[in-house]
Amino acid sequence: MLQATGIHKSYGKLHILKGVDLEVQKGEIITIVGASGAGKSTLLHIIGTLDKQDAGTVKLNNVDVRSLSSKKLSAFRNEQIGFIFQFHHLLPEFTALENIAIPAYIAKKPRKQTEDRAYELLDMLGLRDRAHHKPNELSGGEQQRVSVARAMINNPSIILADEPSGNLDSNNAESLHLLFKDLRDRLQQTFVIVTHNENLANMADRKIVMKDGQIIL
Repeated sequence: MLQATGIHKSYGKLHILKGVDLEVQKGEIITIVGASGAGKSTLLHIIGTLDKQDAGTVKLNNVDVRSLSSKKLSAFRNEQIGFIFQFHHLLPEFTALENIAIPAYIAKKPRKQTEDRAYELLDMLGLRDRAHHKPNELSGGEQQRVSVARAMINNPSIILADEPSGNLDSNNAESLHLLFKDLRDRLQQTFVIVTHNENLANMADRKIVMKDGQIIL
């Protein structure tokens, strides 16, 4: 599903990624680990089309993302890739339901279809009774599950998560990790997760270790 080949990235004189190759199959959970500065988040941002590589190719479902215009790339990203971050980035003035629906509205999907899908995800994640609560009325674990639902609203091919349990206590972190596995088993959802959490790293189908801008394991 995802193929990144020969990825190089520098910022000024700092060579962050040094020829990284990565392949991901549909329905896999892959975790990427390594010390701070190893290039994990930079790689995630490049395969998520949030940043551009200096050299190399990224293909998602056989589409070379560098061949897309800026406008087409934005639409492709919104439809094909879901994002989960350490900081939930929920909009405080909107309810859980509205936050979840935003990517679908950006894709100009019908309101009824979008809300039905949002409620379906809220049910799946055990949040139906929190649909009309705003982020400041939700616990940290509930906010992160809302961000998971938002990442899934457009049925993306792949979900990219950057330290998704970094702000959660151990119980909520464990619940989130089990949720990822459940979504993979039930929906064949594909995940690539950057994490420092050893428990999350070890529950993956594959654990990739990065050091000094390269994959070493």
